[in-house]
Amino acid sequence: MKCARLDNGIELVVAEGDITRFVVDAIVNAANSLMIMGGGVAGAIKRRGGDEIEREAMKHAPVPVGRAVVTGAGRLPAKRVIHAPTMERPAMRIPLENAVKATRAALEAAERECLETIAFPAMGAGVGGLSVEEVAREMARVVLSHKPNCVKTVVFVAYGEKAYQDMLRGVETALGRKLEDCPGRIKIEQ
Repeated sequence: MKCARLDNGIELVVAEGDITRFVVDAIVNAANSLMIMGGGVAGAIKRRGGDEIEREAMKHAPVPVGRAVVTGAGRLPAKRVIHAPTMERPAMRIPLENAVKATRAALEAAERECLETIAFPAMGAGVGGLSVEEVAREMARVVLSHKPNCVKTVVFVAYGEKAYQDMLRGVETALGRKLEDCPGRIKIEQ
């Protein structure tokens, strides 16, 4: 786990693991506008947290790219799930701008709900076809430009060592500096 304190007061953490096991106020689902939770992170959230997350999210559909909705988290250790669409329909390839819009929308939703700790996957890097490094760089720029009210800690979660290294590289490029070790800062359920 690596961390950086940003000029806006947010602590940005880059971690490797299964996002559905992070003990945070909210995890972000890189959703589709229809709120169908099929594959990738969405599928993992539904499998571990329960079908009720998808049912609650679908009540808000369609949700355009650039907006986000917040639902309960079922059996997940997180308190809430923020569903931020990166694509209109399931399994679409997307432009990088969609990941930027979804990240911004998720942060705005976190502020509306006054959530302090938010964990993001690499938005649009799985099914959306974007590279983890590129997405992490742009997501970090969104976090850097965010004016926090409630949000105090943002965690970028990579699944697997290669994705973690790519995510770290992208974040460090955006910040223009290396992140520091911060083991144990965020709890992860076993």
